Amino acid sequence: MDSVGTMNTGQSILCKTSHTDSRPVASSLLVFLLLLERGMFSPSSPPARLLEKVIQYIDLHQDEFVQTLKEWVAVESDSIQPVPRLRQELFRMMALAADKLRRLGASVDSVDGGSQQLPNGQTLPIPPIILAELGNDPKKPTVCFYGHLDVQPARREDGWLTDPYTLTEVDGKLYGRGATDNKGPVLAWINAVSAFRAMEEDLPVNIKFIIEGMEEAGSVALEELVRREKDRFFSSVDYVVISDNLWISRRKPALTCGTRGNSYFTVEVKCRDQDFHSGTFGGILNEPMADLIALLGSLVDSSGHILIPGIYDHVAPLTEEEKKMYKAIDLDPEEYRNSSQVKKFLFDTKEEILMHLWRYPSLSIHGIEGAFEEPGAKTVIPGRVIGKFSIRLVPHMNMSVVETQVKQHLEYIFSKRNSSNQMVVSMALGLHPWIANIKDNQYLAAKRAIKTVFGTEPDMIRDGSTIPIANIFQDVIQKSVMMLPLGAVDDGEHAQNEKINRWNYIEGSKLFAAFFLEMAKLH
Repeated sequence: MDSVGTMNTGQSILCKTSHTDSRPVASSLLVFLLLLERGMFSPSSPPARLLEKVIQYIDLHQDEFVQTLKEWVAVESDSIQPVPRLRQELFRMMALAADKLRRLGASVDSVDGGSQQLPNGQTLPIPPIILAELGNDPKKPTVCFYGHLDVQPARREDGWLTDPYTLTEVDGKLYGRGATDNKGPVLAWINAVSAFRAMEEDLPVNIKFIIEGMEEAGSVALEELVRREKDRFFSSVDYVVISDNLWISRRKPALTCGTRGNSYFTVEVKCRDQDFHSGTFGGILNEPMADLIALLGSLVDSSGHILIPGIYDHVAPLTEEEKKMYKAIDLDPEEYRNSSQVKKFLFDTKEEILMHLWRYPSLSIHGIEGAFEEPGAKTVIPGRVIGKFSIRLVPHMNMSVVETQVKQHLEYIFSKRNSSNQMVVSMALGLHPWIANIKDNQYLAAKRAIKTVFGTEPDMIRDGSTIPIANIFQDVIQKSVMMLPLGAVDDGEHAQNEKINRWNYIEGSKLFAAFFLEMAKLH
């Protein structure tokens, strides 16, 4: 996630229900009352009447929408494992989506992604990137929706309670790989469009889609395509919407206005390429694993504080305005801890938890390559090991400065050990933080749409993870980018038993429809 400097230095860096037959009527009535309260519903207010009709349509057709999600989840569109069978599944997934959009009347271009060269020399085709368009009325705003249809690997034996590729509804929760990340939100947008089309109503905005199938593997070929299409497909785009993250709550909607960046490092310690027998060599060597453990142990203390000198120097100071924003967030620390199945967090208060998730950098140690990790007892001394860790970056941190600080720190720690081994530190990946301009029209429209559909103001949140595409859009096409999440905090994206609640999926479809109408009004 990279940033285009949308704020001043002094600005805050934040910027069950089960399905029953009576719910559609209750839901529609609630929205009607909210529209009435806001003064939107009157004989002279066509947008409000239209939204009411759209909401009724979505309620009445929600089982069809769930069935389509089931069909999409059934496609094992895993982009992580580089095997031909799964790559074929990715192509099938993209073809399904392209066909769905064509049946809505969209013009669809499936752009060839080329091929992917793997480290072992193998070459695999990259699934096409979908560029689709509905409407080109110059009097209307043009909103471009980004989504992805690839997923993380999932196997029943990894701890799933159901088959990960069979969407299974339990107590209003729709379990399946990709349900919330990101097939459900992509379909929610399509559901909203389909409601207008089915009722033969004019879409309030021009809509474009860019949908890829390699996001989980680093969005291979996407940035190149965005740069190539900057003055063509994207030339008429006014706003970009991404729905690829989660609320901070189980029940209260949110708008995301920033994300952390990420610098991913490897530190290799090598004595020789072959491993050693600990009975023959133990006690007479500087063991690479011992060196590496010391290096990794020097990075962060038990309170989560990063020990690399200077790492906090460029973190923006905390302002009074920002403190107030944290207080307004709907987060129960105890509920959050319980839903995360964690015994204790490093911090006790809501404000401290949110600040260390969003506005302070964090360092995580991910693993060691070359170490013995199989079951059983193997008396081996690894001859070469590679430690992997990353630092989540926040606004104003300079990636190249962080890289230098990390290397200097590890070189200093290694020199104190007087080891005869070789050490190499590399930054394998660098992604900037991203910050939105929350005064843009689409943030105002989204707030109004959330108030209409959910009856509450949204939490204005940041995301502690990294979503690179936000920066790509913001930097390359230089248009307003907004993150409008649909999933609840406990959806478990990337984890076993990933799900999206039926309520989030269906109400999210209504939210997108309301957003279209609000954007048209503001424009």
